[in-house]
This record gives sequence, C-alpha cells and structure tokens, in this order.
Amino acid sequence: MLDLKEDRFDRVKKIFGNRFEKLKNSKIIILGVGGVGGVALDALYRSGVQNITIVDYDKFDISNQNRQIGSDRVGEKKVDVLSKLYPNIVAMDLKLSKEWVEEFDFSSYDLILDAIDDISVKVALIQKEYKKTISSGGSAKRVDPLKIEYISIWKTYNDKFLRKIKQNLKKSGFNKEFKVIFSSEEPKCVDMGSFIGVTGSFGLLMASLAVQKIVKD
Repeated sequence: MLDLKEDRFDRVKKIFGNRFEKLKNSKIIILGVGGVGGVALDALYRSGVQNITIVDYDKFDISNQNRQIGSDRVGEKKVDVLSKLYPNIVAMDLKLSKEWVEEFDFSSYDLILDAIDDISVKVALIQKEYKKTISSGGSAKRVDPLKIEYISIWKTYNDKFLRKIKQNLKKSGFNKEFKVIFSSEEPKCVDMGSFIGVTGSFGLLMASLAVQKIVKD
C-alpha cells in the first residue's frame, strides 16, 4: 500500500535534512551524457536536483547498450531520449568544442560535471572553470571499481587519456591543484572495451561528489 506520508524524495530528505532545499535548488550542467555522465544525471535527478542542463551531440549506437541509460533507442539523439526519461531537464544538442567552452557563460551554474572525452575541450574547461568542475578520467577498459579514486590530476597514472590532459595543461602553463576521478587499474584491453560496473561507478562517484559539495555547510 502506498504510504502517503512519504514523497518521492523522502529518503533523500532523511539524509540531508534542511540541506535538501540547497540540493534541490542547485544548478548543475553535465557535459557529455554517455556511460559516465548519463549515470551521474540519473543519480542527481533521483536525488532531487531540479535544475540540470545536459550537453551532448551524439546519437545512441548499439555498442552503447552495455552501459548507457537510454541506449535502447538506437539512432536517436542522446539529449532527446534523456529529456523524455528525465522531464524538465534542459538539453543542449550541440557538439562540444574548445571555442564553445571558451565562450559559454558558466557563471550561473553551481557545478560543472565533465564527462568529456575530447582532449582539447577538456583542457579548455579545466583551464577556465577548474574551481567548480568535477572531471572524469578514462573509465573504459577496466573491471574493478575498487580502483577508482578522486585525487590530484598530477598524481594519476595508468591512464593515457589523463596523461595527455596533463601534458597539454602543462604546456598551457596551468599548474593549479585540481582533482579528477580516475582508476589506477591497468587497462585490460587495447580496444575500447567497457564494463558498466566501472563506467557506472565513475558516474555515481561524480554525482556523489557533486551532492557533497552542494550540501556542505
């Protein structure tokens, strides 16, 4: 029987108490809504965040179905499908670029969740908005979520993608302290194999970090 004393976010409110309003009223933008960003979106939406913007240009492919929410709609735009699954989010159907990041006004957002897989775009974002960005390193080719950490980007290893990010940041003169979500696990394959146990864990950690930052006293 339905308990009318409870509402959709009752269990969340029990954890955060009067800080739930802060969470509900926060404004978050997610750049990239694939295996990591899509799970982060799901977790934040279910936790009561009412102002979420997603940015992506891709369409769902059959190879996404092992890990991405909404990927049963092969051939459809990710932002279109996710807008139907998560009513009232703001969807921006555009291809992320270095130029867009440099020109876009992020000032109204409390946090930026970076699930970008393009090196130049990621570097531009970190340079511009490192203080309120939560970034993900590579989540593919790995099977053990216990190897996931949130540490200084300068201390990461076993991640070719983050290695290139670090190289480009250094070349640009960026030397600030900046944390990223990364896995210390050595890749298990050469090609782009992926396992939802890890990609999903990256997304859940990203959402958890965002919530903790928002409700922090």
